[in-house]
Amino acid sequence: MNRIGCLYLHRTENLMTESLETVGALDPLGDLDAGDSQSATKNRAKVGSARPSSLLYTYGPGATMDLPSFTIMPSGLDDWERIWARRGSVPTVHAPRLLDAVKVHLGPQVSELRPFPWAPKPTSRSKEGDDLGVPARVFPQWLRCTNCDMLAPLTRYAYRNTNPFRPDQARFEHEKCPGRNGRISKRPMPAVPARYLLACPDGHLDEFPYSWWVHEGTKCTAAEVPSLAMHDRSVGKGASATIECRACGLKRPMNQAQGEAGAAKIPRCRGRHPHLGLFDKNGCPNATKLMLLGASNLWFPASLSIVVMPESTAETHETVAAELLKAAGPKRVEKYGSNLDKWREFLDEEQSPLAGMSDEDLAAAIAHLLEPPPSEEELAEQRRTFDPVSLLVPEWNFLQRDPLGKLHKADGKSGLVLSPPDGGVHPGLAAKHVTRVMAIDKLRKVNAVLGFTRIDEMERANDIGQRLVHLSRSGRPSWTVATEDRGEGIYLQLDEETVAAWESMVENPDPNSLWAAHVAAHKRNFDARFSDTAKDIDHLSRFRPARYWLVHTLAHVLIREMAMYSGYSAASLSERIYAWKREGERPPAAGLLIVTTASDSDGTLGGLVQLSARDNLERVLSRALERARRCSSDPVCAHRTPKDPEEFLHGAACHTCAMASETSCERANRFLDRRFLVDLPGAVGLGFFN
Repeated sequence: MNRIGCLYLHRTENLMTESLETVGALDPLGDLDAGDSQSATKNRAKVGSARPSSLLYTYGPGATMDLPSFTIMPSGLDDWERIWARRGSVPTVHAPRLLDAVKVHLGPQVSELRPFPWAPKPTSRSKEGDDLGVPARVFPQWLRCTNCDMLAPLTRYAYRNTNPFRPDQARFEHEKCPGRNGRISKRPMPAVPARYLLACPDGHLDEFPYSWWVHEGTKCTAAEVPSLAMHDRSVGKGASATIECRACGLKRPMNQAQGEAGAAKIPRCRGRHPHLGLFDKNGCPNATKLMLLGASNLWFPASLSIVVMPESTAETHETVAAELLKAAGPKRVEKYGSNLDKWREFLDEEQSPLAGMSDEDLAAAIAHLLEPPPSEEELAEQRRTFDPVSLLVPEWNFLQRDPLGKLHKADGKSGLVLSPPDGGVHPGLAAKHVTRVMAIDKLRKVNAVLGFTRIDEMERANDIGQRLVHLSRSGRPSWTVATEDRGEGIYLQLDEETVAAWESMVENPDPNSLWAAHVAAHKRNFDARFSDTAKDIDHLSRFRPARYWLVHTLAHVLIREMAMYSGYSAASLSERIYAWKREGERPPAAGLLIVTTASDSDGTLGGLVQLSARDNLERVLSRALERARRCSSDPVCAHRTPKDPEEFLHGAACHTCAMASETSCERANRFLDRRFLVDLPGAVGLGFFN
């Protein structure tokens, strides 16, 4: 299990903004490969550490991560191969259903999910596992001396990382710094990243062309490679710096690059992907946008996750075909064809786990393997029609089954352990239309990263196949990164017949109804905030039915209440919402799963499981609903209804009563309204629990 992922400085390439010349500045991993990194005084590889969850959702490949003295960017998956090559075998994460969903977005060539390169240390001073870690590049590579204001690429600075047990002391320094008064400093002065970047909607990111900017697109008349300075006396107040050319004396403030007027003054996109160390061959036609280092819209992860249930661990024909290809190789596949006997002989000789499959399943997998690969048009159609709900349906179907008894172990691979409540559902819960309760004593959640977007988050673009930035240079990786979280939870399900009747009442076509106001607000939000590429789709396809608002709001008030009794903080509890209408063969759903998971512990202290007891859960739910009737921001909160031109996607909900931390909510506090839970003044008759 991944606990802490080390960050290792990869070979740094200084891709100059004014030219495409590549200069090798330092190669800490090269030192590590040579075996002399423990005696190196400059190029120690390790520069920090991070939890797998943060490397997945906050600082993944392509994102900028602030270290104490400089900023790095985790590299693409091609550089990770150099790390995995140090091990005889590569561990994988078993989640076939999730792997199938990943293939829809990244292509059928993806054959496995891998964890982060990490190995446990028996002691704090042990060197075991030092050769594993996430490779990263220094980015941005333009630095400013804090003493003399010199603005230059990192090749002009010295790299220091001398203490093997203090990677936080890694830094770049300006040796023999003249200072602002011309006195040569006796000690090196620290340098910090220059904080201006250029980004485009297609996910490209580039350094700001400082020399081009100060000379207004021309070359310096006094020097071929002029010395630059960045004067920044009010750090943190936007584009407040001034760039100066010390050779010719020209100066230009950065605030001229801001806003719509400034957009016409900055260069167009060059198609740079710094996490891959390359530029797009066909360039990029987009205009660029000035970004500050650390901006919240600089990197949005695109990921998928499942709570592993037996249905999601069953090998599909597609996943078995991928394992056959990996084991046999393309030449054997061509040689054996559909000859089942030869495949049997090969699998027996290799002692493969696939040898135990039935002839029917093995033949079906072989037939799938021999099928021609899907065309680009077919792949694009699969991505367009992909519904994230498809990942939830197997979980919902399994949770409809009754456990055989207390601590019922679902199967050997999922790690799922369930317990029914002693004595069945409490009468008080049944009176509130709760039909099923289960304690999830143990569960495993697997998260896989697909790529990332910039400026617009994944769900705000319709052409995600084009906008999604890949993690490998080819754009067709053979694997992707996944994390495993383990923990516990509580499952709660509402009566479908009652929910359906309530839903038909709430979704009133009356234009003056609360539901009509939420629909209209969603249309305004969609038109104002979604990418231009999503304007050709119906906004209702991104809207959620009334039952989702109900279950989602219920999950939030339960999280807030459970945090008072479970021993977990509210931020450590998260929701998984099962709320959709019947569609074709897919059954309707109205339930929720509240879990606590962690990648560095089993997350099974038992606090949530204890709350699932009959009396405890009835008391928690009753108190949560009672608290939902009141908010310290009432009556403002209770009467909050979006009206033109307002576009917020919540009603009677605020951070005082129903909103949760972003680590807990799967919808960023959208689609919440207490009036759908209980009756509030001015909205009598809408509350489900009334």
